[in-house]
Amino acid sequence: MSIDLLEQATGVKAQGSPTSGLDERAADVFGSIGTLETRLARNGREIDAAQALRYRVFVEEMGAVLPPEAMRLKRDIDAFDDICDHLLVIDHAIEGDPEDQVVGTYRLLRHEVAIANGGFYSASEFAIEPLINRHAGKRFMELGRSCVLPDYRTKRTIELLWQGNWNYSVRHNIDVMFGCASFPGVQPQDHALALSFLAQTACVDEEWMVEARPEIYQSMDILPPDSVNARRALAAMPPLVKGYLRLGAMIGKGAVIDQAFNTTDVLIVLPVARISERYLNYYGSPATA
Repeated sequence: MSIDLLEQATGVKAQGSPTSGLDERAADVFGSIGTLETRLARNGREIDAAQALRYRVFVEEMGAVLPPEAMRLKRDIDAFDDICDHLLVIDHAIEGDPEDQVVGTYRLLRHEVAIANGGFYSASEFAIEPLINRHAGKRFMELGRSCVLPDYRTKRTIELLWQGNWNYSVRHNIDVMFGCASFPGVQPQDHALALSFLAQTACVDEEWMVEARPEIYQSMDILPPDSVNARRALAAMPPLVKGYLRLGAMIGKGAVIDQAFNTTDVLIVLPVARISERYLNYYGSPATA
């Protein structure tokens, strides 16, 4: 989803780590603006609402084909949902219970939880283990299943999600965020300009090298460098990928075609130390607006 308006501050303030005096329900709220609030899902009903939202975006809008049970239930569900935390954007202006008010979501998987439960979701597409082993002292967090309802794909909604991601990572002492980001469709050639730009200008360096799994590896370096115009490449790029780049992210080597979700995936690698100071100051504010 779009975070290409991240550069323009709105005065939204993020909530930091919980302090004494906050009740348990307030402690998982990371930020708010107007009627919108970002926080963690508090119960199974809210997780179900996030899964229903993901179904609407991934299946009904983007054409994903999920396993039969998921299609029957009209929910995007998998085993990782049980071990992840689910970040939500809630619109309190919508009538009904909190689960009726979910308009955006991210799925967050912490390092120790992944290791205790068989690994990260992205490992099915990218060779994550060598990257993690090279940084044995660092704590990783996987970002996944990002989606927002069409009417809420606005600057403030996306900024609230990112306030949630950032403050959650601070709370859990995360050193590196990573996860898949997607281009629509399963033909990398359709995105030759943007993919070539990423391969030539934003590829991970040796320290953070990670590649698509060899059996499903798709080259991203499709066009010669002298034919890749940076301005046109950025204009052709999904807003999510463009937003990650602005934060200081690198792109793993090679793309992967995801037939089920009808996407071409790249891997985002974002060490917290690389996030620019302007965003650290912005998202690190301890108050709410």
